[in-house]
Amino acid sequence: MKLILTREVTGLGAAGDVVTVKDGYARNFLLPRGNAIAWSQGGEKQIEGIRRARATREIRDRDHALEIKETLEKSEITVKVKVGATGSMFGSVTDKDIVAAIKASTALDIDRHRIKPVGHIKKLGSYAVKVTLHSAVTANISLVVVAG
Repeated sequence: MKLILTREVTGLGAAGDVVTVKDGYARNFLLPRGNAIAWSQGGEKQIEGIRRARATREIRDRDHALEIKETLEKSEITVKVKVGATGSMFGSVTDKDIVAAIKASTALDIDRHRIKPVGHIKKLGSYAVKVTLHSAVTANISLVVVAG
């Protein structure tokens, strides 16, 4: 089956790539999770939009990744969450919350799939979060979760 990837899929390709995969893999994994759309003549027009969006978020090379790493590691990222009367959080901090906090404090647009929290963040406090910027560059950022 021929598909257009909407996200980076490890071992398969990046967003905007046209790939051919087995029908079962497409039906059971890629399509339900939104990682791909079925290829068509009309879908071919969407590829350019996907590639433009990827280019704005993409890290150009190792040197660019090192610059971003330096910026991330200098700044302290703060995420404000809702807490109850007893001080417990409602839900947990997700990768989307972390990306929004990074964008608010450093104006960097990082892909949420590059963020690897140490575990589930369900309590207030400080946490170490890894961000894979390049195959050879990983940034360790300090994340502070506060009541807000």
